[in-house]
Amino acid sequence: MFVATFIIVMWGPAMVANLQSAARQTAIQQPAVTADTFVCNVASITDGDTLRCRDGTRIRLHAISARETDETCSPGHPCPAASAMAATEELTRLAAGRQLSCERVGRSYNRVTAICADEAGLEINCAMVRSGTAELWDRFNAQRAICR
Repeated sequence: MFVATFIIVMWGPAMVANLQSAARQTAIQQPAVTADTFVCNVASITDGDTLRCRDGTRIRLHAISARETDETCSPGHPCPAASAMAATEELTRLAAGRQLSCERVGRSYNRVTAICADEAGLEINCAMVRSGTAELWDRFNAQRAICR
């Protein structure tokens, strides 16, 4: 009994301090969840710049533009050389069935505009631009930059 009491008295404060330090480190390493961040479990891909989460949320990827499914580009939108099918296939490869961490940036046509990253931290918006299947939309990128 004496030994146990001695250990608690002598090392107890150090153990508590170590546990508190470990808890602070864990808290620092976890991403902060705010009103502007959310998780999207991807249910489907609509086209090269839009997807749907299992909870029904529709996401328009912020600051990028891909061709419409009919291969057109909307007036005033950047128009990538890649086909709509190529963009949809690339977004499917990057996001389908995955859990994404998304940062809400705004709204567009009943969709949330967001910057999303996969479990490994790959930013999907940027990956679409780098793949050549979507174009960077400078107007929106100036408001909140992707590819950071």
